[in-house]
Amino acid sequence: MTRAPFDVRDFGAVGDGATLATDAINAAIAVAHAVGGGEVVLPAGRWLSFSIRLLSGVALRLDEGCVLEAADPARHAGAYDAAEPNPFDLYQDFGHSHWHNSLIWADDVEDVAVVGPGMIDGVGMTREGPGSRWTRQAGEFPVSMANLSAEAMAILVPDLEAMAGHGNKAIALKNARRVRLEGFTIWRGGHFAVLATGCDALTIRSLRIDTNRDGLDIDCCRDVLIADCRVNTPNDDAIVLKSSMALGEARATERIEITGCHVSGFDLGTLLDGTQGRTQQLAPDQDRVTGRIKLGTESNGGFREITISDCVFTRSRGLALETVDGGVIEDISINNVVLREVTTAPLFLRLGDRGRGPEGTTRGAIRRVSVSNLTAWDILPDYAATIAGLEGHPIQDVTLTDIRLVYAGGGLAEWSARRPDDMAQAYPEPSMFGPSPAHGLWARHVDGLRLDNVRIETLTPDPRPPVLLQAVRAGRFDRLDLGAAPGVEPIVAEDGSDFILDGDTP
Repeated sequence: MTRAPFDVRDFGAVGDGATLATDAINAAIAVAHAVGGGEVVLPAGRWLSFSIRLLSGVALRLDEGCVLEAADPARHAGAYDAAEPNPFDLYQDFGHSHWHNSLIWADDVEDVAVVGPGMIDGVGMTREGPGSRWTRQAGEFPVSMANLSAEAMAILVPDLEAMAGHGNKAIALKNARRVRLEGFTIWRGGHFAVLATGCDALTIRSLRIDTNRDGLDIDCCRDVLIADCRVNTPNDDAIVLKSSMALGEARATERIEITGCHVSGFDLGTLLDGTQGRTQQLAPDQDRVTGRIKLGTESNGGFREITISDCVFTRSRGLALETVDGGVIEDISINNVVLREVTTAPLFLRLGDRGRGPEGTTRGAIRRVSVSNLTAWDILPDYAATIAGLEGHPIQDVTLTDIRLVYAGGGLAEWSARRPDDMAQAYPEPSMFGPSPAHGLWARHVDGLRLDNVRIETLTPDPRPPVLLQAVRAGRFDRLDLGAAPGVEPIVAEDGSDFILDGDTP
């Protein structure tokens, strides 16, 4: 027998945007859980709330015309649940280390859901939080932030005491099983619109997110589907997979499918109002606007069996696969991706050695990465597609097939002579190396690089070589169209690089 939904109005909630509904919503959830599960409904109205505690067997439905508004402790009588103690909070920032200080949170639950078509408005939450307590601090922040003042850093990375009573996540899930998030909108979702840590069998489908920091953060999770989502995040990553130490172990993020999603870096709020504004130029890290799909930076446990397909990036940084904290990235398949108005490198594979983890954390690895049917145009000329391993620890077995990269062009001739060092401990971003010495593809410390039907173009002439290889072993290149400027070698090979071109060794 189907149980009737639990309407929050029957528990005393008033959807007037002024009366706190926290207790009524939580009471409805508790009753639904006690009787074996059911659906708790927020009908049309504006429902003001602090922390909502989702319990096993309960689906929270936001009906058409429903706005769940995050209360503001500075204006409303109450506070968000305190950030719970976490003995494993040393190696990642405050936001990744706690879940209860959120608008909606669930801890050690199963068979839960939040479904639409209503909206979550995180107006009363903060997007900030302290950094990690890791003492070494090498690679803690991007190189692009090096010139920020102490005052600016204090705003971006406040003290722990400033977080008391505040919520900084719209939805936070920890150790949850069989979870469904579907059909609703998140507007200004705090540090994370959705943070899922240690979750198995998670489906995220048809969300619209227009938010002031991260969109979807999937950390140490397994068996996840992210489909048909639209995520706008000018200030941070849109869809990002992580594998931190927040659960006290190096747990891989694995068997993840991201498909049919569109990510962007439009001005905040202009995805939802349809204007797709392009006024903001820089993210808080002082690099260009973000809005991308990324693996990393938190990468202790690694990433396995990740599929990304049929996705679009607009006015955002390019696709990034990064491991710098000892984890392994392996068996990655990327197919049918389109990028427009690319604000850094269109593709960035980085094996580094930040080593933010327990004593004995060693360098990780990247191997068996396949990228096919990727088209990117109007790419910022500063940064080529980059595949950067480390000396003695090369990235292995990367295949790029049916790739078209169209750069704005106009790079400086002197950039061709640049040879940055490996910067092993630096925070991974394409800008970490400065302007690239090639305008199309720069590969260093790679074993087994296969290029097949790769086309590199510039909208205006660029004096740099299209391709630079440094310590690239066992390359195999077929059907290349590189469009080098007159007098410029199309492929510059250094540091013992070897490759076969169209079946012949050059």
